[in-house]
Amino acid sequence: MKVILLMAITVDGKIAKTVDHLANWTSKADKKIFVEETKKAGVIVMGETTYNTIGRPLPGRLNVVLSLSPDTSQNIPGVLEFTSTPPRELLQELAGRGFNSVIIGGGATINGLFLKENLIDEVWLTIEPRIFGEGLSLFKGADVNLDLELLEVKQLDSNVLQVRYEVKK
Repeated sequence: MKVILLMAITVDGKIAKTVDHLANWTSKADKKIFVEETKKAGVIVMGETTYNTIGRPLPGRLNVVLSLSPDTSQNIPGVLEFTSTPPRELLQELAGRGFNSVIIGGGATINGLFLKENLIDEVWLTIEPRIFGEGLSLFKGADVNLDLELLEVKQLDSNVLQVRYEVKK
């Protein structure tokens, strides 16, 4: 299974100002790529804080919400599933359900969990023309030293770039 981390970041590498910061600062071009790629994969994995910021399941794909204490009463099979399954096991379960790729969509803690276990195959970053100064970094809780190989650089619009890297394993 291919695991892709797909995130928008500021020029100074922040994914948000605070944990409850809405992604309304990202461009239309980023939102378009996000929708296309998550629907293509068919599944997105996110943390509970990210899900609560969005406030609803994203249509047309399975939304998997990782949580230490999941509220499975909210589950809608095939649409919205809360779980505490560890990342490696979760990927095995998703592969067993027929998914060939998965998008990791944040936040920083979930990104860090997958990175720490060396489960991310590619990192796709949309670089938005913003600077927050303070805020949340791309990863939390992952003290790693990974090498990446540049796969592609795309200009999504006049001010927005997307870079795609492969994680060298």
